[in-house]
Amino acid sequence: MVWTGTWVAERLGVELIGDEALPALLGLALRRNPKRAHLLVSRVLGKHVPQRPSVVYGSGLDLGRRVRALLGDEEAARSVVLGYAETATALGHAVADGLGLAPYLHSTRRPVAGVARAGGFEESHSHATSHLLLPADPKLLAGDGPLVLVDDEFSTGNTVLNTVRALHERYPRDRYVVVALVDMRSAADLGRLDAFAAEIGARVDLISGAAGTVRLPEGVLEKGQALVAEHERAYEPGTEPAPGSAAAPRRPAPVRVALDWPEGLPDGGRHGFTPDQRDRLEAALPAMAGRITEALRAVPAAEALRVPATEPLRIPAGEAPQVQAAEALRVPAAEAPQVPAAQAQLAATSEERPGSSVEDRSGRTAGEALAATADGRPAAPTPPPAEPRVLVLGFEELMYAPLRLGTALEDAGHDVRYSTTTRSPVLAVDDPGYAIRTRLVFPAHDNPADGPGERYAYNVAGAGFDAVVLVVDSTADTPALHAPDGLLAQLAAHIPRVVLAVVPSYTPTASPYVPYDATPEVTEATEAPERSSMLPEPLRGPAFSSYAPEEVGWLLQDLSDVELEAPTEEREEAIQSGGAHYAESLPVEYQPSDRYQELFHAALETSAARIARAVGTVTETVLAERERPGHRPVLVSLARAGTPVGVLMRRWAQARHGLELPHYAVSIVRGRGIDANALRWLAAHHDPADVVFVDGWTGKGAITRELADAIKDFEAAEGVTGFDPEIAVLADPGSCVRTYGTREDFLIPSACLNSTVSGLISRTVLRADLVGPNDFHGGKFYRELAGADVSNTFLDAVAARFDEVGAAVDADVKELLAADRTPTWEGWAAVERISEEYGIHDVNLVKPGVGETTRVLLRRVPWKILAKRGAEADLAHVRLLAEQRGVPVEEVDELPYSCVGLIHPQYTRGATGADGKAVVSQ
Repeated sequence: MVWTGTWVAERLGVELIGDEALPALLGLALRRNPKRAHLLVSRVLGKHVPQRPSVVYGSGLDLGRRVRALLGDEEAARSVVLGYAETATALGHAVADGLGLAPYLHSTRRPVAGVARAGGFEESHSHATSHLLLPADPKLLAGDGPLVLVDDEFSTGNTVLNTVRALHERYPRDRYVVVALVDMRSAADLGRLDAFAAEIGARVDLISGAAGTVRLPEGVLEKGQALVAEHERAYEPGTEPAPGSAAAPRRPAPVRVALDWPEGLPDGGRHGFTPDQRDRLEAALPAMAGRITEALRAVPAAEALRVPATEPLRIPAGEAPQVQAAEALRVPAAEAPQVPAAQAQLAATSEERPGSSVEDRSGRTAGEALAATADGRPAAPTPPPAEPRVLVLGFEELMYAPLRLGTALEDAGHDVRYSTTTRSPVLAVDDPGYAIRTRLVFPAHDNPADGPGERYAYNVAGAGFDAVVLVVDSTADTPALHAPDGLLAQLAAHIPRVVLAVVPSYTPTASPYVPYDATPEVTEATEAPERSSMLPEPLRGPAFSSYAPEEVGWLLQDLSDVELEAPTEEREEAIQSGGAHYAESLPVEYQPSDRYQELFHAALETSAARIARAVGTVTETVLAERERPGHRPVLVSLARAGTPVGVLMRRWAQARHGLELPHYAVSIVRGRGIDANALRWLAAHHDPADVVFVDGWTGKGAITRELADAIKDFEAAEGVTGFDPEIAVLADPGSCVRTYGTREDFLIPSACLNSTVSGLISRTVLRADLVGPNDFHGGKFYRELAGADVSNTFLDAVAARFDEVGAAVDADVKELLAADRTPTWEGWAAVERISEEYGIHDVNLVKPGVGETTRVLLRRVPWKILAKRGAEADLAHVRLLAEQRGVPVEEVDELPYSCVGLIHPQYTRGATGADGKAVVSQ
């Protein structure tokens, strides 16, 4: 028989070198891909070439048993198996089944709303490069046991290296095992894995079914692309009329079968699959196979058995070509891996016709059938057997469920083959020496996140199937699947009987969070409330805010089109009279004068290094005290003053340590608490113990107390524990927190402005008619102020000073970590004293510190400003604002802050003068 790589080898000079089993395991085809010309087509993977399910599944089981023998039962029980999408999802599952003791997860290219990304990596040569890791249980990848990575082929090692590098950074461990059907690394690549293992200080083992390499001549990519272009023009998918046309034979509608899929059982491994779930599936398979058998017998056949899509597929007589071996690259016999039994059986009984068995349906071998005719065609068709010849066709990443249904049908006595549809664009050539003989093309039918596109099913048309069982998940059971040009119609045009089996798509509704280093006595998981899965994903720039999308995700709802602004005097009267809460409306955005903007830029120039030092100090303190094995802090800034600080902390961690810390902004409202739905979202996507709340500065500590009370109430109501109410701030002049960059009260230029230094986002809004019980708090994006926006100017100016303050930060952090940082609440005591001394009798109207005083002047009706004598350097902008609003500035001694802003007590609009400015106190 002809090797199915002959066509490519002859035209491009590509050579397959290595183990004797390789020609039976692999064929060659040409990719329609600008990055790599050739495609190694596995005949035991069940992707491009239909194969017996038992052979496909057995190959993975054998590899998994070898991994278990390598690790031993104790280490195997601590391991996790990770497969690669889309080709190796079922293979990885089968390896996990062979290992027997380990949970399984496969990467995915399908993001799922409400499921947090636990990692990702790139596959450089693939047609779709980005892989996501979306485990339902966040601790799945965080253990320290071996990680077993499974792919169909190990070609250059780049994908594995990218994976290990990405995961080791986040979830370091001591051992990795790489598993592949074939190890096809070149001589230049053979040492890279060992060198990488030494670099990260971990052991990396490799297990494969067979080994060899592909020798590629110079210019193969350009030659391959030219060959693809030539044959794509000549390729005609078939002579049969288009499905649904008047000339096409009548095809009965597909029969839908309702599978008794176990409730709550994942449809695959993209969110994780445990040994217990494996046992549940195993027990349910016979019943599901029985339902499919009933459907196969019930579905009517088409009027015409088949109109071939191409010329009948031939099995020409002749010997398979000898595979040239290169001694320098051959794996020594003593080191060569054993070929799994299922693959050895395949090698001994290699079948060249896609989807056909070595024996034809009359029981003759392929050689006997060929001998019966002079030209290699069967002399006469043989009657079909009582049971039809069935293809179980999976759907892209959904490979394991259809594979196991195929093995169950095979166990029940059916003549079954198995393959799946794919995203991978490959040239089809109807030649026995080419691995991809026919191609069905149809539109994507699962509303993919990366947009519409073509999908493919290879070696299905013209392969002699009497029936096809298409297995999809419910996400993919869309009108596009049933459309006239959809996959079902394409299958019906070539196969007489079509059965559609739909598996319910599995989406985790909650994520259990357990400390990864917890003892068994405290590892009972608590599920986040189910409603958290209904919350939307964070808003990001540029659609919401002028920050880059990776800088911050806003856990807010967009109220940009709602009129929320009210004149300052009206708001103040309503707030103080009890008629409204300050969070129910927004002040009119203050637009600074030219003089004030000059002050902002001058202040930024003089204070950028000071701010950078405080940013570095608070970030390094957080990393020193909150980072733990397998975990990184999750920054959650209190919108909006905390958000620029959160962005800067994220930039510091990235610049100094190469860490990509998640960063979100949430709403907290005095008297109303933190947004509980934002906490629910965070608990559903991250370990609450990783969350670090971030704010710009402390005044008297009201928000610190508000957050602590809100977290306590949330945990009591929801049963979700782990959030730490401690706030990390840039400046803590009130001595209210333990984690800070400085306790000096100095000018932070982000306090000088409103939205134009905060990503063009308003203060947050909480109003019953706009924010429902299951909504995030609201916020506005002032797109119209883009011309005045200095948000990124502020961030860039501070970040540019990171390098120069590095040594000072290291010294500060060393001193802080050794110091007693217990809050003294000095600021709160001062505020209470001022409130009584000035006859205000309401601490909420006393706003201490440069930042809070600035807010009073920009948003409220100020009564007077108390300025610490001698604190001129940080108060130029305060004095200017006070002058513009007619507010007196009083010099005082013994003030723990640089300044304090007093809101007009018992305010009514009659308390202002005729010019609308605040009156002088009596």
